[in-house]
Amino acid sequence: MERSFVMLKPGVLNRRICGEVISRLEKRGLNLVAVKLLKISKETAQTHYKEHIGKPFYEGLIEYTISAPVVAMVWEGDNAIMQIRKTAGATNIEDSLPGTIRGDYCLRTQHNIIHASDTVKSAEREISLFFSPDEIISWTDESAHWF
Repeated sequence: MERSFVMLKPGVLNRRICGEVISRLEKRGLNLVAVKLLKISKETAQTHYKEHIGKPFYEGLIEYTISAPVVAMVWEGDNAIMQIRKTAGATNIEDSLPGTIRGDYCLRTQHNIIHASDTVKSAEREISLFFSPDEIISWTDESAHWF
């Protein structure tokens, strides 16, 4: 089982589409194993996005991310990182296809509504930034036994 970190940014809560976005990930067959609603500090946002320091969009990204609460989540499943990134769509909104989260709900790249880990190493770092090990609850989907 692979784990991935996902953060629904302020635009999701502001537009009241949190359930729709989570539903898309659930429908992929992934397991939600941790979730928090939180207002992150500027320092946490800077640590989270440290690979973008110095890029032209960095300051705006930080300000947007801390402008309202976010939903931090850990998802688990086979090839979870790839599955989530495909479901989220391309980061650049102009390249994001309809049917993806970004393609359906984003208008501007600088106000992207979802962050998804891009590698196992990134996922491990991001998960540890937002969750302690005891906050992550792995579980087995037993629904096959009910039908």
